[in-house]
Amino acid sequence: MSLEGKVRKYIHVDGIVQGVGFRWFASRAAADCHLTGWVRNLGDGSVELEVQGFPEDLDLFVGRLLRGRGLIRVTSYEEKKLAPVHELDFRIR
Repeated sequence: MSLEGKVRKYIHVDGIVQGVGFRWFASRAAADCHLTGWVRNLGDGSVELEVQGFPEDLDLFVGRLLRGRGLIRVTSYEEKKLAPVHELDFRIR
Protein backbone atom coordinates (compact mmCIF):
# COMPACT_ATOMS: atom_id res chain seq x y z
CA MET A 1 0.00 0.00 0.00
CA SER A 2 1.48 3.31 -1.06
CA LEU A 3 1.24 6.41 1.08
CA GLU A 4 2.17 8.68 -1.82
CA GLY A 5 -0.16 11.65 -2.02
CA LYS A 6 -2.01 10.74 1.17
CA VAL A 7 -2.40 12.97 4.21
CA ARG A 8 -3.45 12.19 7.76
CA LYS A 9 -5.36 14.48 10.09
CA TYR A 10 -6.15 14.45 13.76
CA ILE A 11 -9.63 15.92 14.24
CA HIS A 12 -11.31 16.93 17.50
CA VAL A 13 -15.02 17.76 17.46
CA ASP A 14 -17.38 18.96 20.17
CA GLY A 15 -21.10 19.58 20.28
CA ILE A 16 -23.86 16.98 20.22
CA VAL A 17 -21.55 14.16 19.19
CA GLN A 18 -22.06 11.44 21.80
CA GLY A 19 -25.15 9.32 22.17
CA VAL A 20 -26.39 10.28 18.70
CA GLY A 21 -24.57 7.78 16.44
CA PHE A 22 -21.68 10.08 15.58
CA ARG A 23 -19.00 7.35 15.61
CA TRP A 24 -21.10 5.15 13.32
CA PHE A 25 -21.82 8.17 11.08
CA ALA A 26 -18.07 8.99 10.92
CA SER A 27 -17.21 5.36 10.14
CA ARG A 28 -19.74 5.22 7.31
CA ALA A 29 -18.57 8.58 5.92
CA ALA A 30 -14.94 7.40 6.06
CA ALA A 31 -15.83 4.24 4.12
CA ASP A 32 -17.76 6.28 1.53
CA CYS A 33 -14.75 8.62 1.15
CA HIS A 34 -12.20 5.77 0.98
CA LEU A 35 -10.43 6.81 4.19
CA THR A 36 -8.66 4.85 6.89
CA GLY A 37 -8.21 5.73 10.55
CA TRP A 38 -10.26 5.64 13.72
CA VAL A 39 -12.80 7.49 15.87
CA ARG A 40 -13.45 7.41 19.62
CA ASN A 41 -15.43 9.18 22.31
CA LEU A 42 -13.60 11.20 24.96
CA GLY A 43 -14.61 11.52 28.60
CA ASP A 44 -15.52 15.20 28.25
CA GLY A 45 -18.30 14.51 25.72
CA SER A 46 -16.21 15.33 22.65
CA VAL A 47 -14.93 12.96 19.94
CA GLU A 48 -11.50 12.56 18.38
CA LEU A 49 -10.59 11.03 15.05
CA GLU A 50 -7.57 10.29 12.93
CA VAL A 51 -8.34 10.01 9.24
CA GLN A 52 -6.12 9.35 6.26
CA GLY A 53 -6.52 9.51 2.53
CA PHE A 54 -6.20 11.78 -0.45
CA PRO A 55 -6.81 15.49 0.25
CA GLU A 56 -9.98 15.75 -1.84
CA ASP A 57 -11.48 12.73 -0.04
CA LEU A 58 -10.60 14.23 3.34
CA ASP A 59 -12.30 17.48 2.33
CA LEU A 60 -15.50 15.58 1.45
CA PHE A 61 -15.35 13.72 4.76
CA VAL A 62 -14.89 16.88 6.83
CA GLY A 63 -17.79 18.51 5.01
CA ARG A 64 -20.03 15.58 5.92
CA LEU A 65 -18.92 15.70 9.55
CA LEU A 66 -19.65 19.39 9.82
CA ARG A 67 -23.08 19.05 8.20
CA GLY A 68 -23.93 16.11 10.46
CA ARG A 69 -27.27 14.33 10.26
CA GLY A 70 -30.17 13.66 12.56
CA LEU A 71 -29.33 14.91 16.06
CA ILE A 72 -25.59 15.27 15.36
CA ARG A 73 -24.40 18.88 15.73
CA VAL A 74 -20.72 19.81 15.56
CA THR A 75 -20.18 23.16 17.30
CA SER A 76 -16.38 23.07 17.55
CA TYR A 77 -13.87 21.64 15.07
CA GLU A 78 -10.07 21.51 15.28
CA GLU A 79 -7.60 19.65 13.13
CA LYS A 80 -3.89 19.16 12.80
CA LYS A 81 -1.81 17.42 10.18
CA LEU A 82 -0.03 14.16 11.05
CA ALA A 83 2.38 11.88 9.24
CA PRO A 84 0.61 9.15 7.23
CA VAL A 85 0.82 5.57 8.55
CA HIS A 86 0.23 2.15 7.00
CA GLU A 87 -3.26 0.94 7.83
CA LEU A 88 -6.05 -0.85 6.03
CA ASP A 89 -9.37 0.25 7.50
CA PHE A 90 -11.33 2.67 9.67
CA ARG A 91 -12.18 1.56 13.20
CA ILE A 92 -14.55 2.65 15.92
CA ARG A 93 -12.68 2.56 19.22
